[in-house]
Amino acid sequence: MKLREAVVETLTLFGSLGTLLCCALPALLVSLGAGAAFAALVTAVPQLIWLSEHKVALFIFAGAMLFLSGGLAYRIRQMPCPADPRLAESCRRARRWSSSIFIFSAALYAIGFFFAFIAERIAQ
Repeated sequence: MKLREAVVETLTLFGSLGTLLCCALPALLVSLGAGAAFAALVTAVPQLIWLSEHKVALFIFAGAMLFLSGGLAYRIRQMPCPADPRLAESCRRARRWSSSIFIFSAALYAIGFFFAFIAERIAQ
């Protein structure tokens, strides 16, 4: 896997994880009656408030990274692996990992999106 694809996948994963931390985790803790635990978490990690305040920009960034990562994964999927058996196995393993990271990131993004924008509307 090239450095460019690794950087995009890493940014995608962290962007999606950021959406989960900004929106899904607080909603989950409060809905489970763990408001005090959430208050302690915010006290320990005050950056969570900043993430929540900038959730639209965070979701736009994470969505763009997901789109870019999906496009790169689709393009790479069409490329042949090397003829050397060891390198070919390494190539296939990297593609499986890449696909798994993309699916995991997309799931985190969807969960965060639900709690940030949809559940908020349902609760009103």
